[in-house]
Amino acid sequence: MSYRSKPHCGGQGVYVRHLSRELAALGHTVEVFSGQPYPELDEGVTLTKVPSLDLYREPDPFRTPSWREFRDLLDVREVLTMWTAGFPEPQTFSRRVARLMRRRRGDFDVVHDNQSLGDGLLDIAASGLPVIATLHHPITFDRRIDIANAPSLRKKLALRRWYGFLRMQRKVVRRLPKVLTVSESSRRDIVTDFGVDPAHLEVIPLGVDDVFVPTGPRVPGRIIAMASADAPMKGIATLLEAFAKLRTERDLELVLVATLKPGGPTERLVDELDIAEHVSFVSGLSDTELVEIMGSAELACVPSLYEGFSLPTAELMACETPLVVSRAGAIPEVVGDDGECATLVTPGDVGELTAAIAELLDDPERRAAMGRAGRERVLEKFSWRAVAKATVAAYQEVINHADR
Repeated sequence: MSYRSKPHCGGQGVYVRHLSRELAALGHTVEVFSGQPYPELDEGVTLTKVPSLDLYREPDPFRTPSWREFRDLLDVREVLTMWTAGFPEPQTFSRRVARLMRRRRGDFDVVHDNQSLGDGLLDIAASGLPVIATLHHPITFDRRIDIANAPSLRKKLALRRWYGFLRMQRKVVRRLPKVLTVSESSRRDIVTDFGVDPAHLEVIPLGVDDVFVPTGPRVPGRIIAMASADAPMKGIATLLEAFAKLRTERDLELVLVATLKPGGPTERLVDELDIAEHVSFVSGLSDTELVEIMGSAELACVPSLYEGFSLPTAELMACETPLVVSRAGAIPEVVGDDGECATLVTPGDVGELTAAIAELLDDPERRAAMGRAGRERVLEKFSWRAVAKATVAAYQEVINHADR
């Protein structure tokens, strides 16, 4: 189950695609239930579309649907929650799937939820189906960072309402027999913020697809960054300020792989810093195009204020792209803390980030060594096949638990 499964931006759609493929390769029958945007899935995996009103789709997010689009009371609830500044999708998606499951109880051995944690999941569990969930990181961190960066009291209050779904997620996740997460950092934060019993949590790191390989040639002066959302937590503002300082002395370009709100905070800051002609935005890339972009940069930057894992970091390492990253959340777990695979800096510190990028740009031998070390670390530690095997073992645990 995945309430949103955007194929190429953000970790959830990537997780769904690669885990489902590897589960199928191990001989299991896999069916993905997803809301919009729907995932790209590989041969052998079935997609069951669970349509919502898709109220947040581009280019018209927060749209009001026509009366002809309404199908049932869940649709009405979805719109009413949006109108009152809440985010309804995790709950309404889980309830739609619970309704579908009433007719298909005998088709499945286990249900795996990908971070919706909607209360419909408890209905599925109550029907007797074994249930497990992946919680990539607690969204409480997103809420704290967004509220701290809100420009007005009115905006802060609106954000508190938006993140109201967290109360539901806390309740649901505490009642599940097994919860998977992707890093020790996320595990600690889930225990602290959601009050989950540590004995119910298991860490299974994410994998990197084999398509991520070194390409080249590197474009002199090109820096790349990834952002799955135009949100303060991704730290893009810190990077833009550092890039503007570096541009006064160097011939550089910045490529942001990101889906941005038109006229949103990132575009406004680019204009304020007068760097628009040196910053390009790309989105909707195929895997091949993404690998080419990742492999074309002299270095990449991951300036996030928090990450539950940061899959783009591992993918960049697989492409042998040297990195400057924040010492935030699980990022040090991904790159290692010895400095061989990345330079680590204090999150949100423009001066430190500027200096670290400049130092790495001036040291081609270190960049090459860092790229090689990063790829070796990915090959050793981050495999989707290993993720699938560990996940199957977790499935068996919850199946055994349900049979008692």
